[in-house]
Amino acid sequence: MKRGSTGPLFFYPKRSKATTFVACPMNSTLTDDCFIRFTQLKDDIVLPDTLGYPFYYTPHPLAIQAAHQLQEIIQEKSIEWQHNFGLINEENAIGKMFGVLVVQNQQQELGFLAGFSGKLADKNDHFGFVPPVFDMLTTNSHFRKEEQEIHKITLELESILEDPALIALQEKITLLKEKHHETIFETKQQIKRNKQERDAKRKSVETFTQTEFKALSEQLANESKQEQLALKHLNKQFSLEREQLANEWETYQTKLTFLKEERKSRSAKLQQHLFEQYTFLNKNSQSRSLLSIFSDKELTTPPAGAGECTAPKLFQYAFEKGYKPFALAEFWWGKSPASEIRVHRQFYPACRGKCEPILAHMLEGLPIEPNPMLELPDSSKELILLHEDDQVIAVNKPNELLSVPGKYIKDSVQERLKTMFPDSEGPFLVHRLDMSTSGVLIAAKTMDAYRKLQRQFIKHHVRKRYIALLEGELEHNAGCINFPIRVNLDDRPRQLACFTHGKEATTKWIKREVKNGLTRVEFEPITGRTHQLRVHSAHKLGLNCPIKGDDLYGKKADRLYLHAHQLTFTHPVNQQKITVTAPIPF
Repeated sequence: MKRGSTGPLFFYPKRSKATTFVACPMNSTLTDDCFIRFTQLKDDIVLPDTLGYPFYYTPHPLAIQAAHQLQEIIQEKSIEWQHNFGLINEENAIGKMFGVLVVQNQQQELGFLAGFSGKLADKNDHFGFVPPVFDMLTTNSHFRKEEQEIHKITLELESILEDPALIALQEKITLLKEKHHETIFETKQQIKRNKQERDAKRKSVETFTQTEFKALSEQLANESKQEQLALKHLNKQFSLEREQLANEWETYQTKLTFLKEERKSRSAKLQQHLFEQYTFLNKNSQSRSLLSIFSDKELTTPPAGAGECTAPKLFQYAFEKGYKPFALAEFWWGKSPASEIRVHRQFYPACRGKCEPILAHMLEGLPIEPNPMLELPDSSKELILLHEDDQVIAVNKPNELLSVPGKYIKDSVQERLKTMFPDSEGPFLVHRLDMSTSGVLIAAKTMDAYRKLQRQFIKHHVRKRYIALLEGELEHNAGCINFPIRVNLDDRPRQLACFTHGKEATTKWIKREVKNGLTRVEFEPITGRTHQLRVHSAHKLGLNCPIKGDDLYGKKADRLYLHAHQLTFTHPVNQQKITVTAPIPF
């Protein structure tokens, strides 16, 4: 299927806020390859003046309508694709991120483009969806040919590793090691017993003459010498046998090492070749390669899969066709991955690790909403003092205030405490709360108090109680969640479950109330990992109910309904137990 390009011609018609467009019947939704017309539109539509910030946004109503229309198409096409999204059968299921981009074509018609991340049903290109920026899966492509060569090397490696002669050799080496160990051990034990007998003989020589004693001593010394020579010979014999087997193994190992290095080298060159093929446009028809884009960043090598995400594919097609973009929305379809938190049909922002550098180039010059994460916190939100003495400060942190200064925003609990206590050696924050979390926060006035309090946190001697409202009704009354988490390297600051590289994370919980589809829960985190309560709430390995208002792992609301309600610690000087409580704001 040939897809043409009309160059960087854009239409920005003078219009009022309300613009009328013609809706088309369902049977004509897929026209001009990928331009999908809306099946229904209200008479008066208010188009957005700016694109939503792609890494933190609320989908525009038009984008939501486009997403719902696309979801109907996905349901119709699922059987044809033969792709298991896991909605019926969860075994070997692969969920997928889809996206829509509301655009205006050169005839001033309003419609949208549809895309998906990566491959779908083992294909990069499906009719009605925007094509990949570079299709590595075309027949007889360099990627396909090189992939086959790499696969041949893999098969050869597997063939060697499954060779009966190699397996027999490995068993022989293992048996020889075991035999060597057992034989040497038994020989040494026998030498030890013989030595004890010789010592006993030396003690029973009271009736021996001097000549007889000398002869016995020489005999016993000779026996000891012969035993040591026999042990040495035995070790040498085993060493020769091991060396012979090692030479045979080295023949296999040399070939295995060569093939592994060859596969590694080919894979690296293929990845580099793919990176060179990906070039991205912006509205001014300026093109940059993937390697060029990432060369400006700290991570100079693009992550695997960069350029295959939904958003870059949608904008690339829009710019190739000369369409004007208005609104973006991405949603998950199918079963969640084992490690991440993804909910069927729920909207998600673009990932940061792969997409942020690419979209920075692609969206250059377009009117985009400012990054809401750089907005200054509400200065009217007060920092309420809960406890103060000559060593310790405890405050009630409002939600949406940083604990410590950020890269761009300096207003924080730490900065405010410095203003409040200018004569203090500190104050030093002993722990932190997420920006969106409210509640008890402890600081030390002196470095000595800081070290002692921090040691209590490290050794889990501080008791913390949080209150949260969860989206959903929990069946059980209490429990303990325990699975490791780590940062998602492709989408910071999100965390994910990881049993390989994650850090231990343990949370006790008690159900306090169920009302109107929400569950009030008391959390007691034993460890203090980043986003621990948020991930343990939302992940299917945890409670499978996100905290209300969690814009990272659930749905955005007026606030994150998570509050550090109570904290108990030992005073660093007088050693008294202190409990600080912050009133629950919801």
